[in-house]
Amino acid sequence: MSYQEDIKALTQLREAMGSNWASIRPENAARLRAQNRFKTGLDIAKYTAKIMREDMAAYDADTAQYTQSLGCWHGFIGQQKLISIKKHFGTTKRRYLYLSGWMVAALRSEFGPLPDQSMHEKTSVAGLIEELYTFLRQADAWELNHLFRALEEAKAAGDAAKVAELEAQIDDHETHVVPIIADIDAGFGNAEATYLLAKKMIEAGACCIQIENQVSDEKQCGHQDGKVTVPHEDFLAKINAVRYAFLELGVDDGVIVARTDSLGAGLTQKIAVTKEPGDLGDQYNAFLDGDEITSASDIDNGDVVIKQNGKLVKVKRLASGLYQFKPGTGEDRVVLDCITSLQNGADLLWIETEKPHVGQIAGMVNRIRQVVPDAKLVYNNSPSFNWTLNFRQQVFDAWEAEGKDVSAYDRANLMSAEYDATELGRLADEWTQNFQRDAAREAGIFHHLITLPTYHTAALSTDNLAKGYFGDEGMLAYVAGVQRREIREGIATVKHQDMAGSNIGDDHKEFFHGDAALKAGGKDNTMNQF
Repeated sequence: MSYQEDIKALTQLREAMGSNWASIRPENAARLRAQNRFKTGLDIAKYTAKIMREDMAAYDADTAQYTQSLGCWHGFIGQQKLISIKKHFGTTKRRYLYLSGWMVAALRSEFGPLPDQSMHEKTSVAGLIEELYTFLRQADAWELNHLFRALEEAKAAGDAAKVAELEAQIDDHETHVVPIIADIDAGFGNAEATYLLAKKMIEAGACCIQIENQVSDEKQCGHQDGKVTVPHEDFLAKINAVRYAFLELGVDDGVIVARTDSLGAGLTQKIAVTKEPGDLGDQYNAFLDGDEITSASDIDNGDVVIKQNGKLVKVKRLASGLYQFKPGTGEDRVVLDCITSLQNGADLLWIETEKPHVGQIAGMVNRIRQVVPDAKLVYNNSPSFNWTLNFRQQVFDAWEAEGKDVSAYDRANLMSAEYDATELGRLADEWTQNFQRDAAREAGIFHHLITLPTYHTAALSTDNLAKGYFGDEGMLAYVAGVQRREIREGIATVKHQDMAGSNIGDDHKEFFHGDAALKAGGKDNTMNQF
């Protein structure tokens, strides 16, 4: 319904309610409705799920239509990211938010900073989703408030053309609300616990939930050692739990991202159940490391023996009770994990790798696509990678393979600043710049994200300010390094009272109190200096 149509409907409603609604102005009520498009988190989940599905179809037709996101650990950070995107690019299309379990653990737990091991409160994940969407909805209200104020001025000036232009902008307003890919870690318990938490996340607005195949109570960050995976049957039960949560809440096209950590995980908690040779449990168990035995005398107290490829094998079991996979089987396990997940309810894949290498990722994706042709990835452009060193070494290796003289470069020391201006350094930066485009085209990556960039940007910007402010620069460190740049670069937060909703509140006071409204934005408000 357009703004004018809403005014007409509300005018009819006011007239029907009689004189006791005489102080209600339909224009004000229609404005409030326009500034609050989404009434519940489920409204958001349904709206954004449709966007993701459309984007996935667009990517299938053209790999240049890949999507991106940045991880945000606070609603304000997510809000400013979307405001910035709209300012610079005019649209939020194909740009999402990522909610990182790592950052929830490190920054949002009541226990204080925690490692990424699912020790934080599970409800803090849904809480952050709700917070992010609260701030994005406020960005809508803030942006529309400026349009409505301009509309009132145009009406007062009798500028009919400007009125029509502003009403069209209001009707066509693009929301800051975008899809969130939300990290549920390994599900925080059994499948029932996963289902209950998934419902909370969806009710908060999540249209897309990412879940990994690690053991929930042994969960490790994907870029750390000691990862332990679960048999496929256990993981598929949790995928089912998430799907049922979506269906129960009416988000029928909700998106599930199945993450495999098998490339870097050498351990499993338990042996899979198998009923016949070649079934899924048997395929999982075939990766277990062990020694063939020929008689009962080869079995010691506490040993575990399985039948593997028609032979009796004593599997290697650690003091922790965990079982060890055969060395070098990681990629094969990844491919089996991905195919199995897509065949059993997952929509997208996430493969954690130890380096950002298009060829390595493509090698696995091509194998997956032999079975599931439209397989697509969500890929972590992780800050845990040393991107500079990785790409310089990739260029070095490529040159060496081509027979090019690389004697001027020390491969182990390529991070050094002395290589920044070299041919190798410049080409490595070019490869880094093109990584997302190349990987989307060649390695099936539909969505590129950086899990925790704003953790690092907050630390870096704070360090720069602290260094100057508490040093010789004093107040100039803030003025030159922050405020002056905000003014000149058009950063909305320079008018922080407005960004926090002061002008919206003033307008509401006028709605509620009329001429008696005591407003904050008068001549003595220092924000008028900007």
